[in-house]
Amino acid sequence: MVSKLEQLRAMTTVVADTGDIEAVARFKPVDCTTNPTIVLKTLDLPAFAQTMDDAVRWGRAQAGSRDAVAAAVADRLAISVGEKLAALVPGRVSTEVDATLSFNTAASVAKGREIIADYERRGVTRDRILIKLASTWEGIRAAEVLQKEGIDCNMTLLFSRAQAMACAEAGAFLISPFVGRILDWYKKATGRDYT
Repeated sequence: MVSKLEQLRAMTTVVADTGDIEAVARFKPVDCTTNPTIVLKTLDLPAFAQTMDDAVRWGRAQAGSRDAVAAAVADRLAISVGEKLAALVPGRVSTEVDATLSFNTAASVAKGREIIADYERRGVTRDRILIKLASTWEGIRAAEVLQKEGIDCNMTLLFSRAQAMACAEAGAFLISPFVGRILDWYKKATGRDYT
């Protein structure tokens, strides 16, 4: 009997929404996506204790404001998780730009470039990474700039057709609508269970 996972593989690309290295190795998705919550959960795993220690040590040696150093350490940790995931999947890994930059096009573009540069220093090529941006007006404009530079973008926090169309017009590589949140709305609005 064919498993549900194998049935899905026959119809679509399996993307893991986790940083759990063991689960990724076991289930063998094509791509992985991360976000700050996933990265935080992943860093609790024993396999990442040294990664956390190294990032904190690195952060203590950096100049700048406390907030700037904390943001740099968070980026470093997300990229460390992404690097390990990229070693396990044949496809791409999405790494999210700090949500506090969601309404700043220039800062989102700069952060996307920094993330790609850090991956490339680690030997992970840009064609293996998607820069995950919020689908705000400014985030969509950032995606437009990055896409023209050969940096592919995964647009998140997407809840409407208008956002999806704007992402498509900007040339975003892909969109990641929050299907669960959309389903929640339909269940509440109609009183029906769609499962």
